[in-house]
Amino acid sequence: MTDQADLLALFSNALGARAEAAKNAVVAIRLAHQRHITGIVWRSEIVVASEQSLPRKDDFEIIAAGGSVVTAKIAGRDPSTNIAILRLAESIGSPSIAAGEARTGTVALAIGADGAGGASARLGIVNLAGPEWHSSHGGLIDRRIVLDLRLARREEGGPVFDAAGVCLGMSTFGPRGRVIAIPTATIERIVPLLIRDGRIARGWLGVALQAVAVPDALREAADQSSGLMVMSVVEGGPAAQAGILAGDIILSVDGTSTHRLRKIARHFGADSIGRKAELRLIRSGAVMTVQTTIAARQAA
Repeated sequence: MTDQADLLALFSNALGARAEAAKNAVVAIRLAHQRHITGIVWRSEIVVASEQSLPRKDDFEIIAAGGSVVTAKIAGRDPSTNIAILRLAESIGSPSIAAGEARTGTVALAIGADGAGGASARLGIVNLAGPEWHSSHGGLIDRRIVLDLRLARREEGGPVFDAAGVCLGMSTFGPRGRVIAIPTATIERIVPLLIRDGRIARGWLGVALQAVAVPDALREAADQSSGLMVMSVVEGGPAAQAGILAGDIILSVDGTSTHRLRKIARHFGADSIGRKAELRLIRSGAVMTVQTTIAARQAA
């Protein structure tokens, strides 16, 4: 019984030590109305945050470890991987973050900023450590890491560690509100590109789309029950140059049915720019095929 109590105390003390050591790795990013979210000190002058929860503005105040306040500017955003970076006006101490691989069933310790220079902690397990996947915006996420733990909104964007103290990734809210981690490998791949360009180039056709049902009379020829109707076409864009018209119903892109938008998004990653794409569509009651060349998405 004593041995079990000793083991529990050792485990508790180890978790406390991990959380204490992680304090310098997180900052609070001030939002409106006394709210904040968490960011990871990636370099002494770079903070990584959850893009989906960061307001569309350029300037922020950062509360670092110990309560010191530093100003920061947005240096890049990538909605497709949910990664944003802020450049600090002055350097702060940056801890060494060791990357690690998530394994199902292992301990996960999610660290958040408390808004006053300290840290909060959430304990759970890795519910799922699966293969790479694509977000609804088409971004490649190196691993599917689902966490079985609670997370407050203010803690989103903090680092997630395993029992050995290696960083599994950045905590965030994924599809259907589940807590997931954007893997450290994804952050390591995206951050240098954002530092260099401020954005991640993605493929683009230059159309606005709306999901619609395929007319009953055409379902047999289309071989599917739904598609994406072209609501508008950007003048001079790839779709316009290929002769695609408002009212066309796109059935597939390179053989992938538009019934699953997430799968379609995979065709428009950074490596798609300049590649030809074959669109199968319905126009004026007939099924036809059109070829177009994917271009880089215009900057917002």
